[in-house]
Amino acid sequence: MTTPPPAPLLSRALDAPGEPPLRPLPPVVAELLRSLEAPPRLAAHLRLVHDVAVELTAWVRDHAPRAAVDRDAVHFGAATHDVGKVLYPGELTGPGSAHEPAGRDLLLRHGFPPALARFAATHASWGDPAVTIEDLLVSLADKVWKDRRVPDLEDRLVRELADATGREPWQEYLALDEVLTCLGAEAGRRLAFQAAFPVGG
Repeated sequence: MTTPPPAPLLSRALDAPGEPPLRPLPPVVAELLRSLEAPPRLAAHLRLVHDVAVELTAWVRDHAPRAAVDRDAVHFGAATHDVGKVLYPGELTGPGSAHEPAGRDLLLRHGFPPALARFAATHASWGDPAVTIEDLLVSLADKVWKDRRVPDLEDRLVRELADATGREPWQEYLALDEVLTCLGAEAGRRLAFQAAFPVGG
């Protein structure tokens, strides 16, 4: 049995409906990944994290409408947060952070503004005092897609939500915990979707 060429695998990662159904990546991101001949597993991963980020921003919009969140920026950030792994494919299956600044620089070279390119470098830096609510949401989507819970990341977001709503932090924690538990319940299916695509072409 011969292995299909990489383009169809990448196209499937970008276009397959998924189970549960997955939203497509923003067209500009899908076009970038095709032009870079991104590993199919990376495309699948970015799609999964983007899908969760869309869910999270919709929840924030409904739960805390006074929170000033640039939803489009979060969606773009989630869709491109690991793009640097095109240059460091070993970090698709092993540890490493070289992809973070590399991803930001790659996006800048392709003409994306610094305000959007930054997410590739900030998605693992939620402890930095300068991070925004958008950075926190991208980081959270990158964890909860596989049902990973990170207390200090969630605490940062809880404080942002409490500031926006005027409610007590414990109330915001309970609300956030509920939505993250619901999102985490689909982690098995997401992991199966990602695993269906190879790391290499």
